[in-house]
Amino acid sequence: MRPREFDHDDVLRIAFDQFWRKGVRGTSLSDIARDAGVQRGSLYNAFGSKEALFLQAYERYAGDYLLGLQKALGTGSLRKRLTTFFELTIANFRSGSPPRGCPTTRGLMELGAAEGEGLDEEARQVFASLVSRITALVQDTLSAGARRGEFNGNPAVAALHIITVTRGLAVLERAYGDEAQLRKIAAHTIDLVLDKKGG
Repeated sequence: MRPREFDHDDVLRIAFDQFWRKGVRGTSLSDIARDAGVQRGSLYNAFGSKEALFLQAYERYAGDYLLGLQKALGTGSLRKRLTTFFELTIANFRSGSPPRGCPTTRGLMELGAAEGEGLDEEARQVFASLVSRITALVQDTLSAGARRGEFNGNPAVAALHIITVTRGLAVLERAYGDEAQLRKIAAHTIDLVLDKKGG
């Protein structure tokens, strides 16, 4: 069997960096091949299409991001956990130079209304899956906080509220690029969710 011409994980990392910075439409397989030091044909042979490469690269990113969120939500008071969650979320939006924004929000904006116009239903499901998994992590954190007496609301509704705010933060980051504004909104959201309690 012929050996692979490139490191699969390295190509996914390089590809995702380009997709994150330029969007799927703005990224070409030729650009990825050049930066990865491989032949364009090798990418086609390995992944089949630019969209398929994007989905694999995105799923790799999603797994890493979820691990980071689990760590952020894993220690301290409920207020501390939620604060760290928002800090990580904002840092993710603001990473890169210039800041790259939220890859999930950007990807959702590239979904096509009709077949062949952009990313497809499979991509939408992958994006929705990550949002659902993040929501579940936050809900579990709020439920644990409720058991410790730090939260007395509805964990499912509060988790959806928090995740909806993060989607809004992604849009505001693109519009204004004002990190202080994002942090103020995050802090106010935590106050609302915890009813200004939580330690």
